[in-house]
Amino acid sequence: MFNRKRALAGVAIATGAALALAGCAGGDTPAGDATFDPNEEVTLNLAFWGNDVRAGLYNEVIAAFEEEYPNITVNSSFLDFPAFWERRQTEAAGGNLPDVMQFDYSYLRQYSENNLLLDLDPYLDGIIETEPLAQNILDIGKVADTTYAIPTSTNAWGMYTNPVLLEQAGVEEFAGGSWDDYSEWIASVTEGAGGQFWGGTDYTGRIQNFELQLRAEGSYLFSEDGEPGFDEERLAQFWEDGAELRDSGAVIGQQRLEENLPLSGFDSALTASELTWDNFGAGYLGNLGDAYPSLGLVAPPVTEEGAKDLYLKPSMLHAIAANTEHPEAAATLVNYLINSPKSGEIFGTNRGLPASSTALEAADLDPLSQQIADYEASIEDRLGDAPPVPIVGYGTIEEQFRTLGSELGFGTITVDEAVSRFFTEMDVTLNQ
Repeated sequence: MFNRKRALAGVAIATGAALALAGCAGGDTPAGDATFDPNEEVTLNLAFWGNDVRAGLYNEVIAAFEEEYPNITVNSSFLDFPAFWERRQTEAAGGNLPDVMQFDYSYLRQYSENNLLLDLDPYLDGIIETEPLAQNILDIGKVADTTYAIPTSTNAWGMYTNPVLLEQAGVEEFAGGSWDDYSEWIASVTEGAGGQFWGGTDYTGRIQNFELQLRAEGSYLFSEDGEPGFDEERLAQFWEDGAELRDSGAVIGQQRLEENLPLSGFDSALTASELTWDNFGAGYLGNLGDAYPSLGLVAPPVTEEGAKDLYLKPSMLHAIAANTEHPEAAATLVNYLINSPKSGEIFGTNRGLPASSTALEAADLDPLSQQIADYEASIEDRLGDAPPVPIVGYGTIEEQFRTLGSELGFGTITVDEAVSRFFTEMDVTLNQ
């Protein structure tokens, strides 16, 4: 077991130092108030990541919001994802984060435990409507039983397939079953493809597939306190399963994948299946082009029938800075961005499948978005509680897992060596 230090470090050491400084220097979180003064003249700063298309949608929603709340002026700014978080780190160090921020799940624990985010619980069932949001959706934004963010949208782990390639291979859609069943299905597609493409990629290179198996067994990746829910023997078993696939040639080789970067095997039509988050579909279709007009989307393999191994994850969230001078107005804006029919109508699925029922009802879903909505409804019996908000350093651990998976694919490292390195590097990350 790991003796994880409670003093937080950021994803990078410099980032963690800046946030820790901000957390120590900042004032108390403003007290919540379930009422909003419609006569108070307020200016709010709103920050989000995205591109010009998303910026145009935000401008439309802000205009509609300001029409409904003429006493609130919203100034917005946007950057691409890396630059967005670089800017937030600088602002956090100076104690001047924007009032309202589009937020990423992987940063939620880091910012909340450094006292940089507003406690939203006093505003729930008041300014922020909760009826359109299922309890398991609201729970996603909690850290240590306190709500710090509200999801705008959800996604779930699934399996995309390529119907055109499956037809060429003469193989039916994956009908569900165990991980062994999936491995056999991959092999049958590869055989039917005659060397033109493969049935899939080595699934043991993704930590999410390992998490799925652990959850089915009643365990987890990491607890709230950062304790791993697996040991060296369990990880070795998982990677040994991948060795059989790699050695058989049923999955695409690592060298071929590297040559194909930045595209994956799936969105370049080299593999017929991909286990990933269900909101990746639009990107896949865009990269595949007109020759592949549709995708299949089915549930991933299951370790034990009846297991609650899947869960809903936020595509993104909205949070309020602890340093805001206008918490009630900021909460009003967050509620509008997440719950209002106008927001659902304008954004559609640009931010993912809307988490709010009122926003979802107002959204005009394209065929792929409707397919994702139907998929998430179809896996309801497999949906369990979401795991704790990712531990600080999770992104580093995920990348370590992926890197070692690649080395296993190249055959430059043994499973035992990979397990030893992973546990050593995980120990360093959790205790830095």
